[in-house]
Amino acid sequence: MPEGNSPATSTAAASPGSNATAGAPAPAGRGQGAPKALAKDTTAGMLFGIGAYVLWGLLPLYFFILMPAGAVEIVANRVVWSLLFCALLITVTRAWRVLAAALRDRRVFGSLALAAFLIAINWLTYTYGVTTGQAVETSLGYFINPLVSVLLGVLVLKEKLRPLQWSAVGVGFVAVGVLTYSYGKLPWIALTLAFSFGLYGFVKNRVGSRVDAITSLSVETMVLAPLAAVAMVVLAASGSSTLTSQGAGHFWLLLSSGVITAVPLLFFGASARRLPMTTIGLLQYFAPVLQFLVALLVFREAMTAARWIGFGVVWLALLLLTLDMLGRARRNSVARKAALRQAA
Repeated sequence: MPEGNSPATSTAAASPGSNATAGAPAPAGRGQGAPKALAKDTTAGMLFGIGAYVLWGLLPLYFFILMPAGAVEIVANRVVWSLLFCALLITVTRAWRVLAAALRDRRVFGSLALAAFLIAINWLTYTYGVTTGQAVETSLGYFINPLVSVLLGVLVLKEKLRPLQWSAVGVGFVAVGVLTYSYGKLPWIALTLAFSFGLYGFVKNRVGSRVDAITSLSVETMVLAPLAAVAMVVLAASGSSTLTSQGAGHFWLLLSSGVITAVPLLFFGASARRLPMTTIGLLQYFAPVLQFLVALLVFREAMTAARWIGFGVVWLALLLLTLDMLGRARRNSVARKAALRQAA
């Protein structure tokens, strides 16, 4: 699923699958052409961002057409073919030296290895949820992920929250309680997705300025590839593999998982370099909204009244968080303009 990288303290968490590091837009240039160049760059960033989140939002449809392949087989193929696709990208971009430097740096490699296992947990949980008729709950995981990111800021970074952020976190806890009642159990799929992705974003943020998106994805898939290859061999030996038993179409669909994994990551990286984190934070809601709609309209999953109430409470928490984010961005903008006037 949406995989991404964002600061733990930001509500702008990227969606399932992104390994890119978000950053401020690069200067567009000076002189009269600067505003036009900046506007063009912003438009491109919006298009790339929407493209990334729409692809992540429609990912359940891809997993659906891969059935009867199970979660382990899908994720194993995704890792192995992503590694081959990354090798191709690194060759084309002539970035083998950059990859070698990342592998030699113990701090970078250790962080990316930890990130790899966190995203593997995220991918397995997400794929399991979609392929077992629980896509609604998987969308819930990415709806509550921004709340988890804020909570990690308090628990790990010891940050102080603003009033609206505290309100959002409190409403989020109420939502989990309502949803636990509606499901008759703790929504463990949603919570596992939210916390694994939140921790993944936190780890990636610690190392984000030292490694680019392609190198990061390559190292992570290199760490997971031996385990994925073993899983594929075990599945084939036990007769459980569908890679070569479901026809040529199924075979090529599984092989395409590398491209399907990498393309939205590259789109997200291109967007994050052009847009501020506030905009990325708003775009991120495209993915869970689309996942939710796919679960309801395509997979026809049931939504009881209690679940609608629970989701409504989650959306209220996200509204509070978004209002806080927009308010802070507006205050920062006013402060920057005042500073520029004083400097002039």
